[in-house]
Amino acid sequence: MRSAKKASSAYIWFDTEFTSLELDQAELLQVAVMLTDKNLKRITPPEEDINLHIRLSENTPVSPWVEKNLPELVAKCRARSAVPVEELDGRLTAFVDRWCGTPNKTIQQRPIMAGNSIHTDWVLARKFFPVFISRLHYRLLDVSALKIQWFDLGEETEFSKDDPKTVKDYFPEADLRRLRQHDAYYDIVASAAELSFYRRHMGLGAKNTGHCNAGEKAGKRS
Repeated sequence: MRSAKKASSAYIWFDTEFTSLELDQAELLQVAVMLTDKNLKRITPPEEDINLHIRLSENTPVSPWVEKNLPELVAKCRARSAVPVEELDGRLTAFVDRWCGTPNKTIQQRPIMAGNSIHTDWVLARKFFPVFISRLHYRLLDVSALKIQWFDLGEETEFSKDDPKTVKDYFPEADLRRLRQHDAYYDIVASAAELSFYRRHMGLGAKNTGHCNAGEKAGKRS
């Protein structure tokens, strides 16, 4: 029987938009965060999720792809309402501390960063948000790994990330009114839905045992 201590305490769904695929030179444009338990049940209500545009100076270059495909995002980042990147580490850390009861000295009990191609976001988070990263598990939950297995095993049905109805079907707690495609916040919600899709079709479904310890701690505070 599997020890309950090895179960993940929570998933930090995390996604960024940034100026260039050259990560050593990249600057952040957007950060989005959502928290669920291991059964993909929300710990944070939608209104508590983080979705912030990061301030970008006029002379900071962006890649041709970003300039062509994300002009509205770049404009928001160059507006006065955008948040200075220096403020984000403290805000993200406070978010984890509030909902997960950290800092937790036992690394195995810390929440796990989750998303698609999450290693890229982890590299940027480590660069810009070192205190936030120190609150998290050393493991990453990369939904893209299951995507690769799904197609390598010859499955023909593809998860339709760009269809909000499909996202809602597999992640019922998604608030469609808050979702905008080609957006970091949309991507974290869609990634949770995609993990649900693979769990269901690959026989990986978890029993609905309620919120994890992090959720229970949050509930006690409210």
